[in-house]
Amino acid sequence: MRRVDTGRVAAKPRILTDHKDMIWSLIPLLVICVIIAAVSGNCAVGLSGKADEDRTPAYDIRAGLTADASTIGFPIRLPEIPAGWKPNSGSRKPVDNTVVSNSGFITNNGVYIQYSQTNAPEDSLVGLLSTDQAVGKGTVNVGGRQWVQYSDGSKRQIWVANFGDVRIGLSGRAGDDDFRTLAAAAAAAPVVKANSLPRPSG
Repeated sequence: MRRVDTGRVAAKPRILTDHKDMIWSLIPLLVICVIIAAVSGNCAVGLSGKADEDRTPAYDIRAGLTADASTIGFPIRLPEIPAGWKPNSGSRKPVDNTVVSNSGFITNNGVYIQYSQTNAPEDSLVGLLSTDQAVGKGTVNVGGRQWVQYSDGSKRQIWVANFGDVRIGLSGRAGDDDFRTLAAAAAAAPVVKANSLPRPSG
């Protein structure tokens, strides 16, 4: 009996399916996932960098600095930030047998800037805020305070002002306008009352 060729090509055995076949089979799935994410709006985070489009919860800077004022042995100042800025973090770091109270903001330009307060000496604060050996590059007067400008060789800049009882430092990759805005807010900021922390009930 003569063998009849039907023209069909035998299917590739599973054992011969290599990683290239798997990659090609995953591409359509990845494209579908990207389309779904774009339609649902999940891809909007981080594309524009605007503070008002950041979907992460805002940090409660008033509660954070009030808690610091109630436990730290130096005056804490709460700056009034402009509309469009978003507080996104708060922390404490040890330095010279004391601490630094840090608050972070995303400006309306989408750039991070940090606001630091401490009763440690200026050089200790600068050393903590810099990523390398910082060098003074001049001064600027904002809000009736003299701010010393430092550079550590990176794209970050550091401004520090002596408020007598504390040193306040600003650091980050924000531009001069954002630094001036926060410096003016810091100069005008009231001292947070230590006893304004709500007492626990019960």
